[in-house]
Amino acid sequence: MYCSQPTLSPTVLTIAGSDPSGGAGIQADLKTMTSIGVYGAAAITCITIQNSLGVMESVPLESGLVVRQVQAVLVDHHVTHIKIGMIGTMEIARALGKLLADYSGEVVYDPVLASTTGHSLLSYSSLSELSTYLISKVTVLTPNCSELEQLCQQKITTPEEALRCAGTILARDEHLRAVIVKGGHLEPDRTDIHDYLIMKNLEIVVSKRRRIQSANLHGTGCTYASAFAAFHSREKDYRKAFFLTAAYMDSIISKSSSISLVKSGVNGPLVHAL
Repeated sequence: MYCSQPTLSPTVLTIAGSDPSGGAGIQADLKTMTSIGVYGAAAITCITIQNSLGVMESVPLESGLVVRQVQAVLVDHHVTHIKIGMIGTMEIARALGKLLADYSGEVVYDPVLASTTGHSLLSYSSLSELSTYLISKVTVLTPNCSELEQLCQQKITTPEEALRCAGTILARDEHLRAVIVKGGHLEPDRTDIHDYLIMKNLEIVVSKRRRIQSANLHGTGCTYASAFAAFHSREKDYRKAFFLTAAYMDSIISKSSSISLVKSGVNGPLVHAL
């Protein structure tokens, strides 16, 4: 009997830290990818002790162990996209940069430098090192306002300043194709949120979504980057993935706002099942 060849299904690999509460890190990444209908694999960089109240401890893995996890997936799966979150150490950043030099797919990097509660999540000697070893291998960068300030080494108070900063990063890193600036923290008094997709040619695409008042926003940065990677693996188009991600975030933040999963009632996780 003739059996047709199975459809080749792409894999999105997340490289990030582990969150035992399930709200952020690889747990949030995998739930996001699954809810979008994309197969997700994971390589752990750090073990964290955290919950909705904050990050109490972060223990990075040895860089060689991180690399071997990634290699095990790359040799076995059709990995079209890699999403990177919390790295942990510059040693891991250097090792990943070396590994990614031979990778031709999309690399979406959410530059997690500190937790929302201010806990440092990356030990590094200089941000220029991060750019040299890792960002130079990335195709899409998804910083929030605070992360963008650190990457550009300047204070950002307006969308115009954020866009100029993104343009500087795009000009500096040849491999980078797009920067997505998430506007949730940029204009906190607005009733809507403007996210910006800045392309290599400095074309700017704006997504406007409503600001939803919710106590459950733990892991939104991880979720956003993973959603973009997942949607782009399906659509192969930055614009489409950008707008689909905005709609996805709007939907799950809205749904999560009426659900309480933590005793404190503050900074609870998102519910990724749509």
